[in-house]
Amino acid sequence: MSFRVVRSSKFRHVYGQALKREQCYDNIRVSKSSWDSTFCAVNPKFLAIIVESAGGGAFIVLPHNKVGRIAADHPLVGGHKGPVLDIAWCPHNDNVIASGSEDCVVKVWQIPDGGLSRTLTEPVVDLVFHQRRVGLVVWHPSALNVLLTAGSDNQVVIWNVGTGEILVHIDSHPDIVYSACFNWDGSKLVTTCKDKKIRIYDPRTAELESEAMCHEGSKATRAIFLRHGLIFTTGFNRSSERQYSLRAPDALNEPIVMVELDTSNGVMFPLYDADTNLIYLCGKGDSVIRYFEVTPEPPFVHYINTFQTTEPQRGIGLMPKRGCDVTTCEVAKFYRMNNNGLCQVISMTVPRKSDLFQEDLYPDTLAEDAAITAEEWMDGKDADPITFSLKGGYVSSSASKSLSVNKKANILNKPRGASGAGAGSSSPSGGNHSSANNNESNDGVASGPVFIYTEKEHRNILDEIRKLKAIIVKQENRLRAVEAKTNAGNGDETDARNKNGSAGSSNQPAASAAAASSADSQSANDHASSKSATAEHEDD
Repeated sequence: MSFRVVRSSKFRHVYGQALKREQCYDNIRVSKSSWDSTFCAVNPKFLAIIVESAGGGAFIVLPHNKVGRIAADHPLVGGHKGPVLDIAWCPHNDNVIASGSEDCVVKVWQIPDGGLSRTLTEPVVDLVFHQRRVGLVVWHPSALNVLLTAGSDNQVVIWNVGTGEILVHIDSHPDIVYSACFNWDGSKLVTTCKDKKIRIYDPRTAELESEAMCHEGSKATRAIFLRHGLIFTTGFNRSSERQYSLRAPDALNEPIVMVELDTSNGVMFPLYDADTNLIYLCGKGDSVIRYFEVTPEPPFVHYINTFQTTEPQRGIGLMPKRGCDVTTCEVAKFYRMNNNGLCQVISMTVPRKSDLFQEDLYPDTLAEDAAITAEEWMDGKDADPITFSLKGGYVSSSASKSLSVNKKANILNKPRGASGAGAGSSSPSGGNHSSANNNESNDGVASGPVFIYTEKEHRNILDEIRKLKAIIVKQENRLRAVEAKTNAGNGDETDARNKNGSAGSSNQPAASAAAASSADSQSANDHASSKSATAEHEDD
C-alpha cells in the first residue's frame, strides 16, 4: 500500500481574487507596441501604464485611489518623441520613474504627490547615449540613483542618474539584449540576448564572467537572479514550447531544472517575490497566472496553483510588498491590463483564521532607503538592500521627496531639511526610517524648498525674456502704424473743413459790419442811460 506524501508549505493554498470593476481602472488605452514589455509599473503610491499617444510616446500615472473610469483627457507623461517601450519606478524614491523610448532617449521624471494635474513634458534629466531604441530600464537594488539601460544598438549602459554621467558601458553583446537583472546586492549582472545565450557580468568593470546557451528557441528569453544566488530563466525550445529553467551561476551550461510548460507563443515574464521565494509566470496574451515556489529540496521549483481569468492580458505589474495589505494576509497584488481597456486588480492571499500579524508570511521586506551611494558602489562597496518589518503596516514618508537639480551634485536626493545640506545633500534616508520631516529644518522651523536653476534652465528663462521683448516691440510698431493711419485720416477731415470755410468767407465782412453797428448802438444806449441816472442822483 503506497502513501503519497503532500509537501508541506504555507503557500499551498494561495489563491487569487479579482476586485470588482468599480475598484479597478477602466478606459485605459494600453500601448499596442509589439515590444516584449510588461507595459506597467507599480509602487505603493502610483500605477504607471504605457498608453497609445498620437505624436509621440506617453504613459499615464494614476494614484491608487483614482479608481473607476479614467477620463479620456487625463494628464499624461508625454515628453518622448517616439513610443515608450519600458518604464520602471525607482526603488528608493516612490516619486521618480524612468522611461525608455523609440526616440533613443531615457528620461527620468518627478511625479508630484497626488498625481498629475496637467500633462508633464519636462523630465528631470535626459540620458542620451543610445543610437537606437531603448527597450529596457532597470534600477540597481541597493545603490542610490544607479540605472541600467539597454537598447537595440546592442549596448548596455549603467548611469549615475544623479549627475547624468555614464558609469559603465558594456558593448560585448552581438545582438539585441532581451533582459537584464542585478543580483540581490547588485554585485553581478545577468543578461539574455537574441543570440540565445545567457551571460553574467561584473557590472562595475563590464567583464564577462561566464556565458552559456540559455534556451534553444529563437523567441525572447528572460532571466532573473533569485535572492540566494540562483538564476531562473524562461524561454522556448526548438519546437516553440515554453519552458523554464533553474541554474547555478558557476554552472550555467547545466540547468538544475528544465521544464516544458505549454505550446503558447507569448513571452513569459517571471515576477519574483524575494521575501517568500515565489515566482509568478505571466505570459503576454495568456489568461492565466501560474505561480511556483523555489525551495532547496528537489524538484526545487514546485508548482502551486494557477489563477484563471477569461480575458487575455496585454501587460502586468506586481506591487512591491510594501504596498500589500498585511491585515488580510495579502502576499501579492497584480495590476493586469486587458485588451478592452480595463486594468484589473488581483489580490493573492493566504487564508488565516487569526487577525494577528503573520510573521511567517511577512519576513523583513525591502525598504525605500538606499544602502549605499552610486560613488560608493563604483568604488567597490557592496551592500544588501535595507529591509524593515511590515508589522503595523507600511507608512510612506510624510513629505514629498523633491528633486534638487544641480549640475554636478546628486539630482535625485531626498533632502533631510532645508538647513541641513541644502540642495546638494546626499542623504539616502527616507520612508519609514526617516527621523524628521523632510520639509522641516533641524531647529523645527519650516522652510520652503530651495530652487537651483541649471545652466539649461537659465538659458530657457533668458530665451523667454527675449521672446517677450520681441512681442512688446512688435506691439509698439503696430500701435505706431495705427496712430499714423489715424492722424492721416484726421488731416483729411481738417482739409475738407478748411475748403468749406473758404467758400463762406465772402459773407463774413457784412456780418462783421452789422455786428459792429449793433454793438455801437448798444453802447450808446448804455451811455445815455447812465447819464440820466447820474442826473437824477444829483437832483436828489
